[in-house]
Amino acid sequence: METKVQNREQWKNKREYFLAMAGNVVGLGNVWRFPYLCYKNGGGAFLLPYCFFAVLCGVPLFLLEAVVGQYTQEGTVTCWRKLCPLAQGIGYAVIVIQLFSRLYSIILAWSLFYLGSSFSAPLPWATCNNTWNTDRCVELTSLNRTSEHIGNRTGNWTYASVTKSSVSEFWERGVLSMSAGIEEVGKVRWELVLCLLACWVACYFCIWKGVHSTGKVVYFTAVFPYVMLAILLVRGLTLPGAWQGLVFYLYPDPSRLLDLQVWMAACSQVLFSYGVASGTLITLGSYNKARNNCYKDSLWLCVLNSGTSFVAGFAVFSALGFIAHQQGVPIDMVTESGPGLAFIAFPQAVAMMPLPQLWAVCFFIMLILLGLDTLFAGLETITSSVIDRFPAQLRRPWRRELFLFFFCLVCFIIQISLTTEGGVYQFQLADYYAANGACLLFLSVAECIAVGWAFGADRMCDAVEEMVGQRPCLLFKLCWRYITPLICLVCFICSFMDYQPLTSSGGYVYPDWAYALGWAMALSSIVTVPIYGVCKVCLTEGSLRQRLSLLWYPPAGPAEKTHCPKCPDHLPNVTEMKPLSAHYPDI
Repeated sequence: METKVQNREQWKNKREYFLAMAGNVVGLGNVWRFPYLCYKNGGGAFLLPYCFFAVLCGVPLFLLEAVVGQYTQEGTVTCWRKLCPLAQGIGYAVIVIQLFSRLYSIILAWSLFYLGSSFSAPLPWATCNNTWNTDRCVELTSLNRTSEHIGNRTGNWTYASVTKSSVSEFWERGVLSMSAGIEEVGKVRWELVLCLLACWVACYFCIWKGVHSTGKVVYFTAVFPYVMLAILLVRGLTLPGAWQGLVFYLYPDPSRLLDLQVWMAACSQVLFSYGVASGTLITLGSYNKARNNCYKDSLWLCVLNSGTSFVAGFAVFSALGFIAHQQGVPIDMVTESGPGLAFIAFPQAVAMMPLPQLWAVCFFIMLILLGLDTLFAGLETITSSVIDRFPAQLRRPWRRELFLFFFCLVCFIIQISLTTEGGVYQFQLADYYAANGACLLFLSVAECIAVGWAFGADRMCDAVEEMVGQRPCLLFKLCWRYITPLICLVCFICSFMDYQPLTSSGGYVYPDWAYALGWAMALSSIVTVPIYGVCKVCLTEGSLRQRLSLLWYPPAGPAEKTHCPKCPDHLPNVTEMKPLSAHYPDI
């Protein structure tokens, strides 16, 4: 007997959706990227371009994607069938980016390795008595004396090129066992393989039942990082030298506002931190009941995201100020971004505190949970897109679980290469090219054109009003049609004009074939949109004008919902979808 196709799931309540969205958009970038960019690009002055792009790009795109998901009740690929069939390539491009983004699970493996090491006394990165240490190693307890002696003798801080801190050696030799370059793959680090496996197992069981399991998990994974961040913030502000770090973090330098790099950094940070053009907002929103107030939710989530980034900067730079104070060096000597902050600077800070094991455990638990939320939101985006594309085959008992199991298994096997001695070079290459700001900017422009012009900004405002009973303000309509796509297009062009080849922090230059591979990864998502559009036009019957008209406009207009309290929540099931011409005769 053939099993029945199951209905699409929905969130049990509003809290599950809000926490899942919060866990998705508040990730590692809020902790290790925003504070560094703020310090590097003018301190408090950086908040001006950040707020500019947040208001005119981040919030409108966030709302657009949340509304698209809730209105269509479809994943990131099939949703475009109901809006602009020609734009379905956007969904496939997003899937390409999400496939590359699975590589970020290695960050969770590194964090888990550090978490396990945090229970040792003393902390393994605080001493030079380990098998991986070299003769150049300097323990944290003696680093202050070394810097003071050499700094007084030479008048600069060149000691860093002579010696290497125990924290850096633990990261480069104890954890990664780094080879000389991407050409030297080296041996597999089996400790990291086990950590990576544990991360994928945890991620699988977090989402294996869809939103029914995810909705329960986010009560812990989305809330607990804030508890850890609050603990680290309070502890950081009480450390000696903390205020020196905060001044460095926020001291405004208005002259930096004339630098194009500052504005580009602000734009890319907004897109990354808000999670736009990644498919996750559409996917998580598609599990909402159609009467959910996604308009208000989106505004609050954007405020939460930016607020978390700003507050995280206080925790980070208070710790960096403490390091600079303890070592007697300028704070820019200890300032790091990305993995350097998470796995070198902050471990160095906690190793200098009383009860270092406690603070290390708190910090790495926070990192793991922040990364886990983002990881399984992206994984849900891929899974739901495939299931929505083939519902008759996959929306049956245990089909989802089996598909997800084999997908996670394939990802794990592929990512074993990241646990090799040359794996960190592979990760840096994919991180720099595969899902960079240019890709997100291009997809943001495409989304605005598809929604603001093909589907229609007025029609999208009608959809919001129909679902939540409140029409979006005029600014959102203007942003979807004109302001946001224009800003993103300008930034997209500038990103190519300002391109700099990837180099590692140690001065390592990648071979030419690696740069070619990086560009192939970057362009793979961008070219998906026009290639799909051209293929769709060629495969559709009729004259060119008929084909373009058929594929440009949605196949049916919005459902006319009667305002009856007993009506179902899913709008398209209430009344028959009328032809578009019935609603918009001029089409």
